[in-house]
Amino acid sequence: MNYFKSFSEQVQRMGPGDFGSLAMELFHYQAKENTIYKAYLDARGINPVEVKAVDEIPFLPIRFFKSHKVVSGPEDGFESFYSSSGTTGQVTSRHFIWSEEYYLRHSERIFEQIYGPLRDFHVLALLPAYLERKGSSLVAMADHYIKESGSDQSGFYLYNYDVLIDRLYHLRQLKDGKRVLLLGVTFALLDLAEQFGEDFPEMDNLIVMETGGMKGRRKEMIREEVHEVLTQAFKQPRIHSEYGMTELMSQAYSLGDGKYQLPSSMRVMLRDVNDPLSWSPRKQGGVNIIDLANFHSCAFIETQDLGRFDSQGRVEILGRFDNSEIRGCNLMVN
Repeated sequence: MNYFKSFSEQVQRMGPGDFGSLAMELFHYQAKENTIYKAYLDARGINPVEVKAVDEIPFLPIRFFKSHKVVSGPEDGFESFYSSSGTTGQVTSRHFIWSEEYYLRHSERIFEQIYGPLRDFHVLALLPAYLERKGSSLVAMADHYIKESGSDQSGFYLYNYDVLIDRLYHLRQLKDGKRVLLLGVTFALLDLAEQFGEDFPEMDNLIVMETGGMKGRRKEMIREEVHEVLTQAFKQPRIHSEYGMTELMSQAYSLGDGKYQLPSSMRVMLRDVNDPLSWSPRKQGGVNIIDLANFHSCAFIETQDLGRFDSQGRVEILGRFDNSEIRGCNLMVN
């Protein structure tokens, strides 16, 4: 655990040129101390000593979080975990964590680097499917944001959309200089737009942020369709997005165009869609993620998402591989 504390401090104060050296240090640590990752490397015949650069690091398929306890160090040192959402009968992922306090503060730092202090917000969290079960990292993060906002107007909403609309009208009249963050799972925002679109208050200080997730509640829609519906219903020029998952400690944010700005602790590398062991020769492919904040579990994850880079190096999530299970985090498919 002393290593975790030391490395977490390095992640917090890392500079622009530190990512590569920290990633290599963490790889060699996890290749030795993470039982599941070590076994995966052995099965592939990879000698960690021969891995000399970040683009040579192997990525652990994300499905291992469903079947194994993916941790670095003794397994009995981990008890708390976040679990993924899923439809009935699905096996869900479990991400064991060494410190919930670290996760919450790390998430807070990422958000505030982009949007400014949480104390300058009223946070309204529309997360019905996640509030109905325990162990959601998204709910934990939203709860932390609500508390850090220090606003008695902040809070969670389940299916009480009429109460949420009333709160938004009240906040429009409040004129206290704060912005309003409406953070919602995609299907709930679409339900809200469908039921109250004509009555939704027009607000200049509102940020609508979708976290992904249809969860089988509605027909699948591509991101452009979702955002078109929401911008019209909520009378906003753009819809923001949060990209995160149970198996990660870091989040990425889009300011309205579906292209995500990665935090300093996170890097995306694209693999060939036909050969998961090779890098994509194009700017589009399967999404591999390095999350340095995953120093306690596995920082090198092969996801089932498809993505591409734009000319500015931002990441756009296009959807998921056809043979992958539905995941609550993001179900929008091109």
